Amino acid sequence: MTSEELQAARDSTVPDVVAGGLRVLFCGINPSLMTGATGHHFAHPGNRFWPVLHRSGFTPRQLKPAEQAELLRNGLGITNVVARATARADELSAEEFREGGQILAAKVEELRPQWLAVVGVTAYRTAFGKRTARIGPQSHTIGGAHVWVLPNPSGLNAHWTIQTMAEEYGRLLTRVDHNTAVPATPPMYLDVP
Repeated sequence: MTSEELQAARDSTVPDVVAGGLRVLFCGINPSLMTGATGHHFAHPGNRFWPVLHRSGFTPRQLKPAEQAELLRNGLGITNVVARATARADELSAEEFREGGQILAAKVEELRPQWLAVVGVTAYRTAFGKRTARIGPQSHTIGGAHVWVLPNPSGLNAHWTIQTMAEEYGRLLTRVDHNTAVPATPPMYLDVP
């Protein structure tokens, strides 16, 4: 992909991969330029979301970004706190995060996932005014969903390795599998590219 193609994706949006009653709705910070250009979530080659999702046990094999719709078969989905694509998350304002948090809360209330997993503690803190939040389960719900904050899988997040992230994602999976069941009803809503 050329630099011009990536820059043309700036401020674009990418459709969510969602359905009603998901086990877990993963929520990224915002789309990268690569995601904006391809229409596939977590598409940047340095992003570790897809390997971590597999190593933690959420998917039976490592999916490629272009296979994102396969998540729905596992009761999983993807959205973002802020919808517009940027080269870096630090291009977003605190106001965009707060507005995105309100939109996300309404989306979660409509879709009714059992868990909302926000991948990025700083984004979560800003979007929901939880300045002392840490990685792990949170003590409140959003839109009726339990909340878990996960490490950001971006390659820029050097504090976490694929293995340590997979362990944290696995902690969420253990809670999901023990405390909630996959709904027997088919998805009510689908927004897949």
